[in-house]
Amino acid sequence: MAQFLFLKGGFMQSADSSLTKLALGVIEPMGFELVGVEFFQHGAHGATLRVYIDHEQGITLDDCTAVSHQLSGVLDVEDPLPGHYDLEVSSPGIDRPLVFPEHFTRFAGSRVRIRLAEKLDGRRKLEGCLKGYASGVVTLDADDRLWEIPLNSIESARLLADFPASATLD
Repeated sequence: MAQFLFLKGGFMQSADSSLTKLALGVIEPMGFELVGVEFFQHGAHGATLRVYIDHEQGITLDDCTAVSHQLSGVLDVEDPLPGHYDLEVSSPGIDRPLVFPEHFTRFAGSRVRIRLAEKLDGRRKLEGCLKGYASGVVTLDADDRLWEIPLNSIESARLLADFPASATLD
């Protein structure tokens, strides 16, 4: 049975889900990084499958179109989701989701927001500085304490935009 992580009204597929593995098999050979796969159900008659991709030089509309075309063909053949759904391919954006263990290592030192599947010491939501990942545990500096959070207890995790205090809009 696939494990899901809840995120923004949809379900972010876990790193080991069959849908994530299917997308990974298409996206990585194309030279892109799979950031995450999100599934939204819209009532009884529709759904959206959103796939986040990245590349060290950024993502263009042409990149999203190419991945969408390739992935759509594989999804049509494999048919992993019942019913009608729309496929969207996009960049992860400024509030990039953290899904894979390597995300928690790569973005150590960044500010993150984490939502837990169940309370840990009375808390489900934590916001702080990501310290890293080792042996299935994410370390977070939040509220003057180091939290050791098992990766499998994280429902969602996202980077927080870190704008300089002096930044202003004219």
